[in-house]
Amino acid sequence: MKYYLVAGEASGDLHGANLMKALKAEDSETVFRYFGGDKMQAEGGELVKHYADMAFMGFTEVVLNLRTIFKNLKACKEDILNWKPDVLILIDFPGFNLKIAAFAKANGIKVCYYISPKVWAWNQKRVLKIKKVVDHMFCILPFEVDFYREWGMEVDYVGNPLLDEIAQFYPDADFRTNNNLGSQKIIALLPGSRKQEIERLLPVMLSMTDNYPDYIFAIAAAPTFSESYYHQFTGTKKVHLLFNNTYNLLNVAHAAIVASGTATLETALFKVPQVVVYKGGAISIAIARMLVKIKFISLVNLIVNKKIVTELIQEDCNPEQVNLELQIILDGEGRTEMLNNYNELLGLMGKPGASAKTAGLIAGYLK
Repeated sequence: MKYYLVAGEASGDLHGANLMKALKAEDSETVFRYFGGDKMQAEGGELVKHYADMAFMGFTEVVLNLRTIFKNLKACKEDILNWKPDVLILIDFPGFNLKIAAFAKANGIKVCYYISPKVWAWNQKRVLKIKKVVDHMFCILPFEVDFYREWGMEVDYVGNPLLDEIAQFYPDADFRTNNNLGSQKIIALLPGSRKQEIERLLPVMLSMTDNYPDYIFAIAAAPTFSESYYHQFTGTKKVHLLFNNTYNLLNVAHAAIVASGTATLETALFKVPQVVVYKGGAISIAIARMLVKIKFISLVNLIVNKKIVTELIQEDCNPEQVNLELQIILDGEGRTEMLNNYNELLGLMGKPGASAKTAGLIAGYLK
């Protein structure tokens, strides 16, 4: 079978790679072509465009980069038509992928969507479009099944693919030694993988370094950026820069400051107490506050449907507030409470196997 995959972010690259691995186990004659990243490329096939050239964050940023987005859309559509895949697999990234889904459907290509767009957060009527252009939807959050059913659409719940990735992780016993991390407690900084979020969040995160001289600070750096890029933020601050080592870092971290996104859930699954932060463009945030219908922004709180981790958004994402919340989770009752609440989250998440289940369902549907 010829599989064409489209992932436009670091998390999509991660989940796409695991799905590709599972599809190869289902079908020995798989051929892949994709928009994705380094992890998907490691699984074989042909990378057409890297997600680093595609991910734009917030309403304003999308408007400012419309020419690039339309160029990418055109290139993707043309490449899909020329390659003629048996199935198109779209991974999250709804602003881009729902347009590709409509195009593929109009051209008689079967469309599978892995990791549902967050239509339950805002503009829920988008489900009506999804019903028309997506043949099979595979969801990774338990509450999404009932949400779609309310709109008359049956979907498959496959569990969460992060569990697959973490299950495959083997800690490096020499990680501290190899990276000169010493024996002090570590505070991990996870500022995200997009240029806009790094530039807005990393300076706030780094402002903590002077407040906690007895701790080691380490940045989980995105492989799409260079050391020199990060050095413009770190300057002379005592902070370690670690590429392609996020799980090893979380495995030894005492606490973390994390950009809202997939990393908040990863941090919780490693049972690391965290402060969640987010900053967007002023116009983007104003629009989002009018449209978004959910109580939380972090996956940790959304899945459990209650506040487990503190979310510092926009004006609340400042050095004073971050410092206050970080103090709470470093020791004492606040730290214990968060760790106990993580157990509830783990119970809801279930077991690994999302990638294999999704691959099996896709193979079954194609037959």
